Amino acid sequence: MDTIINNKRIGLKLLSILPILLTVSLLSSCGQAESQGENIQEELVISVPVEISELSIGHISSNYATTAILEAKEEAFVVPRASGIIEHIYVEEGDYVEKGQILAQIEPRRYHLNLDRAKADLVGVEKELSKINKVYNKKLVSDDTYDKLTAQYESANATLSLAQLDLKEATITAPISGFIAERNAKVGNLSESFQRERMFHIVQQSELYGIVYLPEKELSKVHKEQRATLNLTAVNGASTVAFVERISPVIDAKTGTFKVTLRVPNPDNLLKSGMFAQVKLNYDTKQNAVLLPRKALLAIDDSVNVFVVKDGIASKQAVTVGYQEGEVVEILSGLTGTEKVVITGHQNLRDQAPVEIVNDDTGQDETLELAQDNSNQLAKS
Repeated sequence: MDTIINNKRIGLKLLSILPILLTVSLLSSCGQAESQGENIQEELVISVPVEISELSIGHISSNYATTAILEAKEEAFVVPRASGIIEHIYVEEGDYVEKGQILAQIEPRRYHLNLDRAKADLVGVEKELSKINKVYNKKLVSDDTYDKLTAQYESANATLSLAQLDLKEATITAPISGFIAERNAKVGNLSESFQRERMFHIVQQSELYGIVYLPEKELSKVHKEQRATLNLTAVNGASTVAFVERISPVIDAKTGTFKVTLRVPNPDNLLKSGMFAQVKLNYDTKQNAVLLPRKALLAIDDSVNVFVVKDGIASKQAVTVGYQEGEVVEILSGLTGTEKVVITGHQNLRDQAPVEIVNDDTGQDETLELAQDNSNQLAKS
């Protein structure tokens, strides 16, 4: 009987505790559910920070990029023909000389003496021939004697001409107009030491050449007077326009390339022979093209895509790309030109993801503007 009473007491205590336990359990479950709900809610409203850019309408070109070393269109290596001691030098490196201007003088005394001897020999032969002519008409002199004397006269006359030429060549003159690029001779040197090497190097730089070698597949795209842009590091990256002057008609079988000679106008002589240039040979320029910053492109599922932002949502959009120049590309299809596209923060974006724009969405991207300016300059040139 006591056992039954004790069991009843224990049962009553359990019944009194059970509601408390249930309440605690329910509260705990509610708290966890609320916490999970809040986390879900927070995940739903999180937006990915991105930078965007508007598209633009402008010019873009198709170019082939290569390098070239500028060369002088005209140059001359002055080598002395006369032998002797160099007596005077009248020019220095960097001087501009006109064609025919005196550069140096070889000691001329020997050549003057040779000229005087040649003149004297010719005078003697002329006097003898004059005497023979008077009696030859009377048949008092044989034809053989007359022929020998006539030959002596011609020889003496030729010797005089050679002596005059030797004296003239003792004065070194410029064969072309241009700048003195090198002066190797010094006063007191023997001119013979420069007969194998150049005494002076003269270059004409009012017009330069740039030699480039293009792959054979580009042959059909190149034509005479085609424009090219040269960027020169030696003049702070300044650019200048060049034109195709000549196209080699043969392909080098060893390299698979052909030679193209570019004409580079240089009226102010700012460019120098030997300068290194980055060359962009312009194949074509399109006007009123839809332009997009290159960094907005993403390769997804074997296609080129961009993320277009509208009402805070980023939508994936496949596009077709045309010409590419610098940091911009031409969009052939997929965009109309009025969209705003993500240029930063799009690597981890998903289609239809909410985004937060962190830059001024009304402005153009600086890279796009810079590339557009360069393209405009090329189109105007």
